[in-house]
Amino acid sequence: MSSQRQPLRDMVAIVTGASSGIGAQIARELSGSGAKVVLVGRDRDRLTDVHAELTSAGADAEIVQTDIGADGAPDEVVHRALARFGAIDILVHAAGVFLPTPFGDTSDDVLDSQWSINVRAPFRLTRRAASHLGEGSSVIFVSSICGHVGFPNSSAYCATKGAVELLVKSLTAEFAPKGVRVNAVAPGNVRTSMNAHLFADADYERQMLDSTPAGRVGEVADIAPAVAFLASPAASYVHGHSLLIDGGWAAS
Repeated sequence: MSSQRQPLRDMVAIVTGASSGIGAQIARELSGSGAKVVLVGRDRDRLTDVHAELTSAGADAEIVQTDIGADGAPDEVVHRALARFGAIDILVHAAGVFLPTPFGDTSDDVLDSQWSINVRAPFRLTRRAASHLGEGSSVIFVSSICGHVGFPNSSAYCATKGAVELLVKSLTAEFAPKGVRVNAVAPGNVRTSMNAHLFADADYERQMLDSTPAGRVGEVADIAPAVAFLASPAASYVHGHSLLIDGGWAAS
């Protein structure tokens, strides 16, 4: 198959949060573009399902079951990726926690749990992987519209995604001279298992639709192709960018 049809052929990608939702779809997209994929997540059964799906289609994939927020997780993930594939070319931070809570009701635990997974974990994993990222490598964060505009009853989550946006820019200043690109995708409202309970409320869904010029809620398939693009040679001059994929939410 041509490199044009498989622009990530033989590249090695680590995807956190790969057991479901946006992370699982990103793993599918990168695999379909030719990458070898390290699937990182907490739920072994769901990871196994994604792994089986990819390998049945002829992909090369590895499972790393771990809590990405645990102290030893960065060492484990990087070690397993190198032991299996010998390189790391793409690092995608798709694991995330979204706990919408009014500001006055936001406990330290709600703040800390989101900060731990949304900011601290990708910071630490990138730091551990950095020495193995060579010319043409790519680090991609899954940010959010909440890193660009305010979102009601989500101050702690917005704080974490705002941090991600500045982390992308700061890492770009350090990594770009080495030929390593750092970017983000910033999804709007996307249907995933993480927010299914919210969209079960018809009033909530109507509020989201009314705020989205495109007139629909996003799907995971809307996000993953952008990640594959940012990881590919086609984005070789894209550094420090956060691509909003939000149906026009932030523009309205």
